[in-house]
This record gives sequence, C-alpha cells and structure tokens, in this order.
Amino acid sequence: MDVALVQYINRLCRHLAITPARLHPHEVYLDPSDAADPRVACLLNVPVESLRLRFALLQSLNNTLESFFLPLVELRQTHTYQNSIAALLCEAKGLIFYDTKVTVMNRVLNATVQRTADHAAPEITLDPLEIVGGEIRSSENTYFCQAARQLSCVPSSQLCVKLASGGDPTYAFNIRFTGEEVHGTSGSFRHFLWQVCKELQSSALSLLLPCPSASANRNKGKYILTPCPISYAEEQLLHFFGQLLGIAIRADVPLPLDLLGSFWKGLVGEPLDPEQDLQEADVLTYNYVKKFENVSLNESELEALCAEISSQHHSGESPESPSRPCCTFTYYTMTGEEVELCQGGRSFTVSWENKDVYARAVRSLRLRELQNLECMTAVRAGLGSIIPMQLLTMLSPLEIELRTCGLPYINLEFLKAHTMYQVGLMETDQHIEFFWTALEMFTQEELCKFIKFACNQERIPFTCPCKDGGPDTAHVPPYPMKIAPPDGAAGQPDSRYIRVETCMFMVKLPQYTSLDVMLEKLRYAIHYREDPLSG
Repeated sequence: MDVALVQYINRLCRHLAITPARLHPHEVYLDPSDAADPRVACLLNVPVESLRLRFALLQSLNNTLESFFLPLVELRQTHTYQNSIAALLCEAKGLIFYDTKVTVMNRVLNATVQRTADHAAPEITLDPLEIVGGEIRSSENTYFCQAARQLSCVPSSQLCVKLASGGDPTYAFNIRFTGEEVHGTSGSFRHFLWQVCKELQSSALSLLLPCPSASANRNKGKYILTPCPISYAEEQLLHFFGQLLGIAIRADVPLPLDLLGSFWKGLVGEPLDPEQDLQEADVLTYNYVKKFENVSLNESELEALCAEISSQHHSGESPESPSRPCCTFTYYTMTGEEVELCQGGRSFTVSWENKDVYARAVRSLRLRELQNLECMTAVRAGLGSIIPMQLLTMLSPLEIELRTCGLPYINLEFLKAHTMYQVGLMETDQHIEFFWTALEMFTQEELCKFIKFACNQERIPFTCPCKDGGPDTAHVPPYPMKIAPPDGAAGQPDSRYIRVETCMFMVKLPQYTSLDVMLEKLRYAIHYREDPLSG
C-alpha cells in the first residue's frame, strides 16, 4: 500500500509539475476517475485522513533521506552484503519518491565530473549525405557507427561532464556536420541523439529486435536487444550504446527509444518474471507453453494438441507411429533459428511423461533470450563508464526508463509555463493566442514533430528545477521555449514562414491574421523540416 501511494504521488506531482516536498498533505485525495486504475485499487477503501497522514510520514522520511541519509550510504555493497544498509535500502526503494532519487542521483553525477571547463570537448564530424533521403545504404554509414568509430579513441572520462543546465549547457562532445555551418552546439547534439535512436529502431542496425509480440498486435513498436552470439565489433557497438544512454542522462535529453520492460529490468539488475515478461515479449510462445502446461486429461488430448500445431515447423510425425503427429524437443529462437532444447532434441519426441519438461525448456529458452546476458553485460559496461552503476540500485526499471527516455507525450501546460516572450511580445497578443490554440488542436504525434522542429528533440523533460522556485538559470535545457518576432519586417505576415533557432529553442513567429493561417504554417513547418530541399 505504501508503494502504491508513492507511485500515485509520483504521478500526481508530474501532473502538477511540483516535487512531493512541496505537496501539502491536504492536496492528496483519490479522484473518482482513479477508481478504474488497478495501481491504486488497494488504496480505494482507505479513509482520506489516513492517506494524508501516511503521505506526511513518507514525505518526512524522504526529506531526511535526501538531505542527510542517502549521501552517507555506500551503495556499491548492495549485491555484496545481504544485510548491508545498501541492500536493505534496495528492498525499500519503493518507499522513496522518484524526485528524491533523481535529486540524489544528480548530486552524484555532478560530483563525478571528470572533464572540467578548462578541457576542450571532443569533436566528431558526421556526413549527412550518407543518410540523405532516409535510406542508409550500409550500417557503417549511420550516424551511430560514424560516431562510434570516432569516439572509440576518446577516453570515457572525457565524456563525463556536469549535468546540462542554463542557456549554454556542456555536452559530452561537439558535432560538426560536413558542409553545414551550424551556430551553437545544442541543436546539432540533440539532432544527433534523435537520429541515432531512429537508426537503432530500424533495419539499418541489428542491435535491437522488434518485440515478437508485435505479430499478435501487442507491444507494437517496442524493441529488445537482439538475442544472438555477438562478435567483438558488435560488442563494441553495444558498449557505445550503453555510453549513449549515460551521455543522454547527463545531458538531460530524453531519448525517443521504445524498449520493452525486460530491457530496463536487465539494466538495473532485476530478475525477470517468468510469466509476465514472457507474455509481454512473446505472447505466441507464452500461449504455446500454456497449451502444453494445461494438457491434463489424457494422451489423446496431447495428440490433439500436436495435430493442431503439426503444420508448424517444430512438429513432425512420431517415429513409432508415422501417421501420428508429434512434437520434438526443438523450438525456434527469436531470430528464427531452430535449436535443440536438449542434446539430441531433434530425435526426442514430446510424450505424456515429458510434456512438462518440454514446456519448461521452451520457457527457459525464451527467458534466456530476454535476459541476453552477453549483450546486456556490454551495454552495462558502456553505461558504467559514464555514470556510477551503484545509482541504479535505487531505481526501479520504470524509473530508469523515465530518467533516460522521459515521457512519450508533450504536456502543453508545462511547456506553456516554461515559455518566454521576447522583444515586446506578450501572451495576450492575438497571434500568440492563435499559436497556443493551434497547438491545443494538434495530435500528440504533431506536437512531437513541432518540438523536433523547434529544438531538435522529440521528447522534452517533464520536470525542471525551477518548479521548486529556483532561478531561471536553473532551467533544464532546452527550456525555456522562446517566442520572438520574425527577422526583418518586409512582406505580408501571412506570406511569411515560421523559422526557429534550435540551439536556443526559439520560435520566430510572424503575426498571422487568423487561426487557419497559423495552423497551415505550423503544419507546413513540422512536416517539411526533414526535407533537405525545402530550405
């Protein structure tokens, strides 16, 4: 119940854009709309006074943990000494608010900076012509591989920089595009991370595999690490992938990666759930295993099941009775390769006596593929070269995903609260009102495209230190968004186009005369931003 309350408070504070420390206990209540949420089902019958009192206790506990206790705990002992404070803290991590964990994490990240201001940032040169038109001819031409080659000789200590903050943030490396004159480093860096995520989740690179459940319309668009033996070159690419995760955390740039929950469990070192994680990753195999586990009446029922799946590759005819269909101890991996589940499995028939052994063997094969220890070890090694890995012991799989990838939707109210108007513009100006009304009419997909157009990243942080009353300099990049008049004053406003300064998250907005014109110009801008010939 405490864990459910903490998770509810985390969501409530995200919605209100404040930290739990600033939430008054009397602001805690369960709305009737929350009744349908299974995550808070155990709290529905608790009197509101008890909820508020319990929240006040958790709030006090978190304040003490954040200000005094957590900085003193040696977290590296978590998996070494079972009765250490670190191990007990790991067991109780569900009682700690997400904001408390992030605050402590950020302090540690700033305390482990290895490249100071007097050292020049490494610079890599990318050739955009290699990926013009959206078709990448070879994986070696991808931004990911171009960057991996050039950064392979840069010590990882040079990539460990302080957390990005303010108007001129420090990033792990600078990017120069061949043949392009780019002013500032932020826009090109954020565009690089966006392009790399796009490449990772495409056929251009083979490090990630689409979730097998997608073929059954479940978890479409989600990815897992490709489960197969890896070469040294692939291990180096996975190591670089882990480094990019750490670089994005230090840069506070949410990555548009859609990875299955089992990936994040492996990253923080949590064991997989044999039921839930298998069902999420490969529902067809899960149902297949369940069919064998649920055969309980007699051998004829097993025969009927074998007959049902006899058209599939992993079945054949019984050697004792050629007319009777049967299954052998083989199954197909996620990459489509038929493997034996035991020594001599191709000649070993599934029978009434060993059907449960067969079902366990298929389940075990899939869980080993999901754990993918060889690939995950390489990713964790890369991540550990950028951020201290003991920090992950405090985070749940969902929380490390949130810290790395943010939320896949745009909160317009939060964006509006973190917008500045420049050169005499005001929020009450008619064209500014048209602008916000137009964005309110956009779908989430269109809003993500607008954000990509304006600051070169699809996802933006949903939290900002200024929500605790900090100064403007504490803004997390790319905030604040700035709206300014267009350059020059020539021509009719309705004939002009919207321009942006992506490094500064600045939108140069003409004074359009109607909402329809504003909608037309905004949609033109966000849909043509990737066309190299659109200007």
